[in-house]
Amino acid sequence: MPNQQVGSKLVRFIYFVGAGFICTAAINKWRELENKAAIKKALESAESPPVVKPS
Repeated sequence: MPNQQVGSKLVRFIYFVGAGFICTAAINKWRELENKAAIKKALESAESPPVVKPS
């Protein structure tokens, strides 16, 4: 019986580490996408001519 408990705990630990890895990868990917969008928006606003509002 003790071997089965150790194996079960090991499997749960491996699942926990795997879930942490997947979540970390997803968070990093999300940050990368947000960063790319911000850079693209900044470049587009820098390239467009300034808008003159009539007084």
